[in-house]
Amino acid sequence: MSGSDTAVDGNGNGNGAQPAQLADILQERYLAYAMSTIMSRSLPDVRDGLKPVHRRLLYAMRELKLNPASGFKKCAKIVGDTMGNYHPHGDASIYDAMVRLAQSFAVRYPLVDGQGNFGNIDGDSAAAMRYTEARLTEIAQMLMEGIDEDSVDFRESYSGDFEEPVVLPAGFPNLLANGSSGIAVGMATNIPPHNVSEICAALLHLIKIIKQSIANNPADLTIGDRITNVTIDKLLSFMPGPDFPTGGELVESRETILDAYRTGRGSLRLRARWEVEKLKGGTWQIIVTEIPYQVQKSKVEIRIAELLGDRKLPMLADVRDESSDDIRLVLEPKSRNVDPATLMEALYRYTDLETRFGLNMNVLDADHTPRVMNLREVLQAFLDHRHDVLKRRTAHRLGKIEQRLELLDGFLIAYLNIDEIIRIVREEDDPKQELMSRFKLSDNQAEAILNLRLRRLHKLQEIAIKTEHKELSEEQAQLQALLGDEGARWGTVAKEIRAMRDKLGKDPALGVRRTLIGEPPSAVVVPLEAMIEREPVTVVCSKRGWIRTLRGHLPAETDIKYKEGDEYRFFLHAERTVRLLVFATNGRFYTLGADRLPGGRGFGEPLNLMIDLGSEEIVTIMVHKPGRKLLVAAGDGRGFVVEEDGVLAQTRAGKQVLNVSDKAPAMLCIPVKGDSVAVIGRNRKLLVFGLDEIPTMTRGRGVILQRYKDGGLSDVRTFLREEGLSWKHGGGERTETKLEGWLGKRAQAGRLPPTGFPRSNKFS
Repeated sequence: MSGSDTAVDGNGNGNGAQPAQLADILQERYLAYAMSTIMSRSLPDVRDGLKPVHRRLLYAMRELKLNPASGFKKCAKIVGDTMGNYHPHGDASIYDAMVRLAQSFAVRYPLVDGQGNFGNIDGDSAAAMRYTEARLTEIAQMLMEGIDEDSVDFRESYSGDFEEPVVLPAGFPNLLANGSSGIAVGMATNIPPHNVSEICAALLHLIKIIKQSIANNPADLTIGDRITNVTIDKLLSFMPGPDFPTGGELVESRETILDAYRTGRGSLRLRARWEVEKLKGGTWQIIVTEIPYQVQKSKVEIRIAELLGDRKLPMLADVRDESSDDIRLVLEPKSRNVDPATLMEALYRYTDLETRFGLNMNVLDADHTPRVMNLREVLQAFLDHRHDVLKRRTAHRLGKIEQRLELLDGFLIAYLNIDEIIRIVREEDDPKQELMSRFKLSDNQAEAILNLRLRRLHKLQEIAIKTEHKELSEEQAQLQALLGDEGARWGTVAKEIRAMRDKLGKDPALGVRRTLIGEPPSAVVVPLEAMIEREPVTVVCSKRGWIRTLRGHLPAETDIKYKEGDEYRFFLHAERTVRLLVFATNGRFYTLGADRLPGGRGFGEPLNLMIDLGSEEIVTIMVHKPGRKLLVAAGDGRGFVVEEDGVLAQTRAGKQVLNVSDKAPAMLCIPVKGDSVAVIGRNRKLLVFGLDEIPTMTRGRGVILQRYKDGGLSDVRTFLREEGLSWKHGGGERTETKLEGWLGKRAQAGRLPPTGFPRSNKFS
């Protein structure tokens, strides 16, 4: 689709519009939107670890002079200034960002000091911005230290009336210390918080390597070239993993953690911390003291209560929340004989007391290019930024010293020639120009001398000026030497990092690690029976594929209602702990766990909502028995034996086992019992042979069980030769032990069955 005419205004004049393809316009607009989302909203800058909304919010609070020593101001005022001056978005998004920066359970090192209701770990939201107040924290001050000393670039705000920093000087490693999360267009980021003392240790190690490299090779090399031999493994010896504000225990192998930080992507398992509290009479209870990061305590309690109601936690009697400022979630066992570790394993499996944190260190680099960085690259980017900030602040200070020394030189000339200067000021028509020509002064020097007050012309002031001139000259020489010595600059950066670490380390709440680095859980899986109450159930499945679970072992003749036009097909007696195997006409096995089986209300649920059955028909449903073998066969007479443990499917899509053609759909699946196989075809030919002639496979078409000139397989059965072959006969069962006439080898045609064999050509 495209425009056909050039647009015209009311006077009939063309306005310059050109025809264009709609697809091209949409692509251009969407790309612009995507880039705006990535660079101006969702991804943090690797240097200060902030998204634009956070950076603008902190800068607006600084402009309002909300430093830690000042009083609080209403959040509505702060949000209004941020929105009006710097951030052209809604007030709700700005306030939400501020609230998160103030929540000690959301960020490891809060940047906003909130007063009032800023929400809690139960998931309750903060009060409206008109009721709450805030100011900056010391850490936020560190992020902006030196911002007035030309340490970073500024740009115009969206209105052009103000200027905002492109990035903060970042005297605090905020990206790794507080982490970040966000979803952009086509990419996302999720960085966990870390302990700042450990981050500083890793940074200082890198600086040590950089200084050694400079001493050995003073050539102009990048930081990346100087630290290329530093391994992620070495860095993890200083910072072994995330340090979440809510504590918990990181239960992941070092190899997994190492791989995540080496690639910038990974998944880390986090568990709640708990302890056993002894009570009178030998009883006990479990106290959960820390929960995983970003988990709402109230939802954990509700989930446990739901599991108790569904009788899926037979070892647990009750749960209650006794939390105040600290978390105290009490779990009462049904019996003191219950193993606490087994009970907690059940809770880890079914609740958010165990979660996974998906690490994805996708950030904007110094060139505003989004990319996934590993741990060394993130630390390197921070050091690069701090080094640039140091050089810019040093150059800025040198400029200020140079300006001051210029004025001091002029003042010294004035003191040496005070009488002549007074005469020139009194008698000359243009004293400024006369001073400049007579004493070779600059414009600034002459102006400063003319602005001197008479009271400053005493002897002590002259001494003070000479002292200041000497001190500034010494500082100027030191700063010039610093700018010319890369090793000295890195020493200064290291000194700043140590000072920051020591300052924060004095506060136990900030310096001490909260998340325990534990061992990965054992490979022993808690059996399902330990998690779900053992009770008899009847699993009913209709012909249309609706399944439900009824309590008790009901007789097959029980009157059960079905949807109109539907009827009974499968009727299984089992226990609540069952795992069902479903075999369909596409040759796939599907697995249904006990926790996924619907109750007995109504007509149940359709199977195709629980598994990707599609339009396939169900061949059989059976209770899974570990260690058992199954015989699977297709309508063309081919089949094989398969280990039942090998057909368990971990996904809804099932597991392909029997490969079949459209002409021979999968038809049969039976448990293997005995040492012999009996096969009967639709042509009413029966063949008996040894079970050992059928191979055990994991998947495929199998081997020929019985050969047909026309027709196909009707039924198959395994049995013990010495007990004979049985089939239904009338209202009972008939067994034939003399089978010599039907014995043969696999893939033969067979012969007509014994007299009295069912006309349906089925054993049962």
